[in-house]
Amino acid sequence: MPTLLTIGPYRFFCYAGDRDEPPHVHIERDKDETKFWLTPVRLQNNNGFSRKEINRIHKLVEEHQEQLLEGWYDFFDN
Repeated sequence: MPTLLTIGPYRFFCYAGDRDEPPHVHIERDKDETKFWLTPVRLQNNNGFSRKEINRIHKLVEEHQEQLLEGWYDFFDN
């Protein structure tokens, strides 16, 4: 599970088994986890985050979309 980015309490990562899915990122904090598609940026699922926090994470994914996509392709193209 490579970490693509860490911002504050959030870890942005992907699972090795995600190769066959479209580019996306998992985000975790403590025991909460969510998943966002990267093109276009949209929420896929949420396990534990409040709506307010999901909105904050959504904004972070949008702001760092290019870096997250680069990390995705770097990991899966190797």
